[in-house]
Amino acid sequence: MSTCKSNDALEDLDLPREFEDLEAFIRSDLKAIVKAVANRGNERLLLSRREYRALQVALWNRLTLAINETLEPLTAENR
Repeated sequence: MSTCKSNDALEDLDLPREFEDLEAFIRSDLKAIVKAVANRGNERLLLSRREYRALQVALWNRLTLAINETLEPLTAENR
């Protein structure tokens, strides 16, 4: 029996200290964006449950990665 590696792991939002107070706001906005886009994709493309979940995970991970990478240089240590 073969096993499949799960790609459903969600990336953590890892903000610098200078932005920690915004984490809850950013996280809730990300959830809203991912839900809205995934729902629209599901409505328009009639996605299977697996495709819908994969879209949610991909959106979350890419948006989180973009935020983490963009904010990383904006720390006191890097200034």
